[in-house]
Amino acid sequence: MPTIARLHDLLISQIAAGEVVERPASVLKELLENSLDAGSRAIQVHLEEGGVKLIRVIDDGCGIAREQLALALTRHATSKIASLDDLERVGTLGFRGEALASVAAVARLTLSSRERGADHAWKLRGDLAPNSEAKPEPAALMAGTVVEMRDLYFNTPARRKFLKAEGTEFAHCADAVKRLALTRPDVAFSLTHNGRSLFQLAPANRDRRIADVLGEDFITAARAVDAAAGPLRMTGFVIDPTRADNARDGQSVFVNGRFVRDKVIAHALREAYRDVLHGSRQPAVCLFVEIDPALVDVNVHPAKTEVRFRDSRAVHQFVFHAVQRALAGPVDHAVAAPATPSRTGAAPNAGAYPLPRQQSALGIAEPAAAAYLAFAQAAHGPAAGETPPFQSAGNDAPPLGYALAQLHGIYILAQNARGLVLVDMHAAHERILYEKLKAACDSRQVATQTLLIPALFAADPLTIAAAEEHAATLAELGFQITPLGPNQLAVRGVPALLQGGDPAALARALLDELREHGLSRLPTARRDELLATMACHGAVRARRPLTLPEMNALLRQMEATERAGQCNHGRPTWSELSLAQLDKLFLRGQ
Repeated sequence: MPTIARLHDLLISQIAAGEVVERPASVLKELLENSLDAGSRAIQVHLEEGGVKLIRVIDDGCGIAREQLALALTRHATSKIASLDDLERVGTLGFRGEALASVAAVARLTLSSRERGADHAWKLRGDLAPNSEAKPEPAALMAGTVVEMRDLYFNTPARRKFLKAEGTEFAHCADAVKRLALTRPDVAFSLTHNGRSLFQLAPANRDRRIADVLGEDFITAARAVDAAAGPLRMTGFVIDPTRADNARDGQSVFVNGRFVRDKVIAHALREAYRDVLHGSRQPAVCLFVEIDPALVDVNVHPAKTEVRFRDSRAVHQFVFHAVQRALAGPVDHAVAAPATPSRTGAAPNAGAYPLPRQQSALGIAEPAAAAYLAFAQAAHGPAAGETPPFQSAGNDAPPLGYALAQLHGIYILAQNARGLVLVDMHAAHERILYEKLKAACDSRQVATQTLLIPALFAADPLTIAAAEEHAATLAELGFQITPLGPNQLAVRGVPALLQGGDPAALARALLDELREHGLSRLPTARRDELLATMACHGAVRARRPLTLPEMNALLRQMEATERAGQCNHGRPTWSELSLAQLDKLFLRGQ
């Protein structure tokens, strides 16, 4: 058997460095965190060849005393914690005491620093730090600390082969600077690569810093989040679902100022966006979570990008509900909607239609008798030769304005104070029905409308068996479906909200879903998928002509419905063309 031997210190450091120093961006992140922990107000970063040849970080922090320079470059030496209690409540970005030693083990490191109040600065090379007889040399430095790393992996060429192209490594380094710049808007940051200045960020408030780093387009396309509950607080921005794209790296989440990749928070974000994102689009967010340090464990991995929450379920629910509330804001997020949205088809003080012509919803969403009366009243058109005037769209008009016409039986054209609004009537009505069905299921008040004449449709034995097996689930959703024979089912009742749809098509789609998944009970996620299917089949179909009161009723319901900007599949339900855009389109004033 081979003899067991103790590894020498350099090999131990090189093995440990593999956990901390993955690429140049890992080195840069550790150095920047040390600078911020030192109370720096301005940090300069200079890179060469993507950070592989040179990383130099200059800060104006508190500095390091001459007699502690060698100790700062040794493993497990730190000024940030001294006991287990400190570790369990750590509030600094760094605390493990491994960063500088790990970098010195795989690169040529030089540390120069001047402690506040000291006469002059001192410098020490990383390869001399383990030598207790090595003495720091005098250096020229006004204040703070300069850490210079050269030739990453010069002594471990096998690791260097795994580095990517210079442009790729630089992009990762730039991301590391930007992430820390987001969490500390009070600190000035500058980045230079191969002698060329890339950006300079002056101290600013958080919103201004987010706009500087992520772009003005992100701010204009995002919704603000500000929520608090007990020891938790979350602020920041989440992208509007209609502006999301396919990029998978657009999520910046910080916990107590630390950038993290946490599965709990990521899942909460996916759940909050589940009903409003279309296809493979990914939500871009910039969120700052503040929590009692005692309730989160940051000592999970040397890279410190993973955390563990003491009560992960509470954090998940907090993030989920905070983001969901932000996404469920008013339809019009450019101009605030009136405090009490008008639910009638006419504008205030506008007598375009007599009162019997107004209705509060499409007849498809009302009980049978009310629907019949509403449609009967709406069926009486204007007198012969009379053209009904359109409501004016002044400053007091609702956000989605007033309907003008229907285009190809698919889109509603409306006029608001800013210009023209186009609405996909099926997608909009689908969202309205979906939210109503969810609310009814949550309160266990799904009203069933019994059909005077049952709707019959042919079914195979497996579909009939599914109807019998899931009778309780169907009843919970407002359906009454019974077999009439070995190859036929009868729909005797449907949800009152969907009675205007095709009962047989609704029942068939629902049974297909139940057959595929074989549910014995109804979890919330699967329930919502079933409700989305029901709403899609029950919503007003394309090519169906609508009267102006019906169109206005749909617009008012959209304004009163959460997440009405997207249908159940995440597609936008409406779009707006301002007068300025229309003028530009027709070259008016040019």
